[in-house]
Amino acid sequence: ILRTLSTSDDVEDRETEKGRLEEAYEKCDRDLDELIVQHYTELTTAIRTYQSITERITNSRNKIKQVKENLLSCKMLLHCKRDELRKLWIEGIEHKHVLNLLDEIENIKQVPQKLEQCMASKRYLNATDMLVSAVDSLEGPLLQVEGLSDLRLELHSKKMNMHLVLIDELHRHLYIKSTNRVGQRNKERGRISSLVKDASPVPLMDVTNLSTPRKFLETSQFSTPGSSSMRETSFLEIKEDTDLDPEENSTVFMGVLIKGLAKLKKIPETVKAIQDRLEQELKQIVKRSTTQVADNGYQRGENVSQENQPR
Repeated sequence: ILRTLSTSDDVEDRETEKGRLEEAYEKCDRDLDELIVQHYTELTTAIRTYQSITERITNSRNKIKQVKENLLSCKMLLHCKRDELRKLWIEGIEHKHVLNLLDEIENIKQVPQKLEQCMASKRYLNATDMLVSAVDSLEGPLLQVEGLSDLRLELHSKKMNMHLVLIDELHRHLYIKSTNRVGQRNKERGRISSLVKDASPVPLMDVTNLSTPRKFLETSQFSTPGSSSMRETSFLEIKEDTDLDPEENSTVFMGVLIKGLAKLKKIPETVKAIQDRLEQELKQIVKRSTTQVADNGYQRGENVSQENQPR
């Protein structure tokens, strides 16, 4: 406005310009009054809404300020009682650990009874796992528990002698169980021949198809290079089936025994025992076989003086 008035040539032009500006201001005021009248309701609502929003923002700021003050106060209080809180936290951890130890003690107390049941049912792998785990716990986290000293000695003694039972079972299946199948089939053939009264000598038995442990190992050795060692896979996957007779499959049962011996870390002692008893067990096989063949020949009524005597 000042620039417009200052650029006027004389007073008359300035007055004219001034009048024009005053008229424009008056028109603007009139238009504004008309718009206010027309939109009075909306304007009033907008003003009230703005006031409400302003009040809520102000209240929120006051509350945030109060929260900050409370947090600072809590921080100071917690800082003052930090040692007490840490003590309570440590006590909570200790109590939880004690409860876990008590649960473990209750489970270990039942180990002798469960172990006896597993041994009676010849679940040797479960018994070995249970025994090794119990001894490790008794000699580890529960070493300072004086009330478990007798149980510790008992289970440690059982662990020291456990491998002897497994070795005896292994020898029984290696030398007795496997040869009994041959003798049993021989007896059955002798019984059949006696029933039909066949005077001809009994033909030699074909034992090449019998599934002996030796043949199981030999076939597992011929696994292809891409099949990732059949012997290792079968050994790692050996598990006890509680629904079946553990001695039904001699090969699997011997695998269970070897796995149990491995868990007891008694494989060297097992190999040494097998080597020491090898000659004796083979002599027993010959002795039993001789007795069975002689008994079978006697049942067929053969004369010792005959040419085909059962040497």
